[in-house]
Amino acid sequence: MIAADVVGTVAALCSMTSFAPQIAKIWRDRDAAEISLSMYLVTVTGFGLWSAYGLLIGSWPVTVSNIICVAMSGAVLALKWRFSRPH
Repeated sequence: MIAADVVGTVAALCSMTSFAPQIAKIWRDRDAAEISLSMYLVTVTGFGLWSAYGLLIGSWPVTVSNIICVAMSGAVLALKWRFSRPH
């Protein structure tokens, strides 16, 4: 494996797993008041665009890692919606 592949793999793993602690905290606390809706809307949009870019250039690592990031950041958005609504 060449150095660029190693760096790319580690970067993708960091990006994909970076949302897990936030998702776990929101789920555990049942509170998403501190989550910025606009920040996560931009994040999901950005990862969606990176996924499209990966498809356009034919790079499955870019595509797959960013689709996973869309799912993870989308989960934060879904939890924000679920736990921020008045009960």
